[in-house]
Amino acid sequence: MNTPTPVPSRFNALRVEEPGGPLVAVELPMPALAEGQVLVRVLASGVNPLDLKIRAGQAAHARQPLPAVPGIDMAGVVARVGPGVTGWQVGDEVYAMAGGVGGLQGSLAEWMAVDARLLARRPRLLSMREAAALPLAAITAWEGLVDRARVYAGQTVLVQGGAGGVGHVAVQLAVARGARVFATVAAEDSALVAGWGATPIDFRRPLEEAIARHTGGAGFDIVFDTVGGAVLDASFTAVRRDGGHVVSILGWGTHSLAPLSFRGATYSGVFTLQPLISGQGRERHAAILGQMAALADAGRLKPRLDARRFTLQNAAAAHDHLASGAARGKVVVEVA
Repeated sequence: MNTPTPVPSRFNALRVEEPGGPLVAVELPMPALAEGQVLVRVLASGVNPLDLKIRAGQAAHARQPLPAVPGIDMAGVVARVGPGVTGWQVGDEVYAMAGGVGGLQGSLAEWMAVDARLLARRPRLLSMREAAALPLAAITAWEGLVDRARVYAGQTVLVQGGAGGVGHVAVQLAVARGARVFATVAAEDSALVAGWGATPIDFRRPLEEAIARHTGGAGFDIVFDTVGGAVLDASFTAVRRDGGHVVSILGWGTHSLAPLSFRGATYSGVFTLQPLISGQGRERHAAILGQMAALADAGRLKPRLDARRFTLQNAAAAHDHLASGAARGKVVVEVA
């Protein structure tokens, strides 16, 4: 049983004051809980590429006006339960994609007021640091593979960028659902992907070779793109005819859909932020995280964490590390 943590009147956080500006240490007043909110003591904050884009002022779709506390993903402990909230109590360990967009305070802070509809129980077999690495990636992977593509056992699934933040979760999810999974990766990540039960494909090699070798030239039933750009275009030619499906999390450019039309295949995009921005459908996020927690506790899902560790005091270095491209796995800031 967790001992309730005393709640102070003010707390430490990091804030971005202007586009491209530094992370500034600030002290903020403890928020009053609105209807349906809980107060969470943040123990770990996941860092995503979107956090860097918001900080740089390059993510208008996130609708996060500055100044703002960044941080979309978090794991922590419920410290107070607001009016109208049922199902949660002080001491519950939770994780969520809880803020950092749509005008909501982010998780690079000691405390957050969170819509209880977003919360799921932390997977028992994962640490707070591991749990904080999952929410955005897990929800995105589930929405693409399960909600859009409706993956089922026996299908062939190609994950483009299979060792990346969303990709490595998508690979494990597709394997857990019984698909035959293939993943484009750098050669140095081949053993990692194989350990998850997927077949690695060197992304530097022509994709046509893999299509011929692994599908007899027919194409994959589902192609899950996490890269965008030219990789999405290549995905349109890698999917099978008559019923194949391409899903992308970065389908924002201008692309020709002719290859899909000629194959009788279909396409879906994923915009994971919509419930946070609109306030609608937030229960779905919690439900997905509940399913992913069950997979983690069954030993079917494990986040890939970068070896470097960061705290709130050096979180700027965490942003720099992710921006440098040197991170090998998810970057997490340990807040407490």
